[in-house]
Amino acid sequence: MNTIIERITEAIKDILIGFITSGMEDMFVEVNEKVDTIAGQVGQTPQSWNSGVFAMIQGLSQTVIVPIAGMIITFVLCYELITMVTEKNNMHEFETFNIFKWIFKAYIAIYLVTNTFNIAMAVFDVGQHIVNGASGAISGSTAIDAASAVADLLDQLEDMEVGELFLLSLETMLISITMKILSVIITVVMYGRMIEIYLYTSVAPIPFATMTNREWGNIGNNYLKGLFALAFQGFFMMVCVGIYAVLVNSMTISANLHGAMFSVAAYTVVLAFSLFKTGSLSKSIWNAH
Repeated sequence: MNTIIERITEAIKDILIGFITSGMEDMFVEVNEKVDTIAGQVGQTPQSWNSGVFAMIQGLSQTVIVPIAGMIITFVLCYELITMVTEKNNMHEFETFNIFKWIFKAYIAIYLVTNTFNIAMAVFDVGQHIVNGASGAISGSTAIDAASAVADLLDQLEDMEVGELFLLSLETMLISITMKILSVIITVVMYGRMIEIYLYTSVAPIPFATMTNREWGNIGNNYLKGLFALAFQGFFMMVCVGIYAVLVNSMTISANLHGAMFSVAAYTVVLAFSLFKTGSLSKSIWNAH
């Protein structure tokens, strides 16, 4: 009778251990995949992420926004010409050089508006270069060997009783569900960032039309800061995931499996919160508002 009970107990333990090790291995693999996925997503420029959406935004900008930007340029240049003439004692101290300076400003303003998308994409090319460089360093230093990590925990699992293994299997299932939710959150953050980039670039000619004017130039300057903030947000997202992968990797040397599992859950929540904060962090660094 005792032999039958022992065999049933061992069978249950084998089933639970198999469930736990499978769940943990999937968890470590998913951490590696998240690093690679985010590196691939945030390292893309707007035109490479979705060429169809980019073409639509570019078409809207050129057909709808550029004419408005042209009107703004006309207003700004007329305002600046009037100010330039009147501030020199009603032309009594007017210098011919000021006319050439005004013509040069007009040329720069028109050039900026007609090449808005080239300038904006150059900003994101810089961001892509930085993110791709960071992804190589982060992926190489945070990659988790799932098979080795699970093998190190196998001896501890075999020494546990059925009740403790059952509890650990529930914790593993909870972490797995949390990981799935995290995947959705990461997708929302990445897609939300790209949509914000498309919305931001769709009206780019208007703020660029104000950059050459002293009074109105802060609109264009702040807009350019916002572009750099969106470009560098991808870098901060990569750093967040890299920190997360390192923290999860420390679980493989933990002697307390229950504590390690709850630590992973806590790290996951912190990662989700940090990803949402990358946008405001990047804007605060670039003083964009």
